[in-house]
Amino acid sequence: MKKRLGLGVLVALLALLLAAAFAPLQAVQGEQREALFEIPKGTWERRMKGDKSTILPEQITLTLGVRDVLLLRNSDTVPQMFGPVLIMPGQDFRLPFGQAGEHPFDCTAHASGKMTVLVEEAPAAGLPRLRWRMHALLNGKASR
Repeated sequence: MKKRLGLGVLVALLALLLAAAFAPLQAVQGEQREALFEIPKGTWERRMKGDKSTILPEQITLTLGVRDVLLLRNSDTVPQMFGPVLIMPGQDFRLPFGQAGEHPFDCTAHASGKMTVLVEEAPAAGLPRLRWRMHALLNGKASR
């Protein structure tokens, strides 16, 4: 009886892994393909006082077909620049990406004045997709 139960658990686990490796990628149900990054209120003021703390990550990683729209929200009280775009207080800026690659931008919300958006291809079916899903799961992101 225990052997049969153990075999059933093993088969179920194998089926789950196969499904994760070959199921199509998609945005999580109810979510957009946007990756939200917010510039908090007081960012500019802290910068002017010499605060070099990290507000936004230096590099943002997006995945084509899953999470491929960068959404910047300026909750600060002053305008912020992202590349050539001026984002006014309370304004959102959406930037969709259609090609994989490394995209550097000037960004006033960063102490360095720079931010890079790394856009990755969606992982191929099989082991690459399973690894991608496991990485997302281990890093606290919802499995897609």
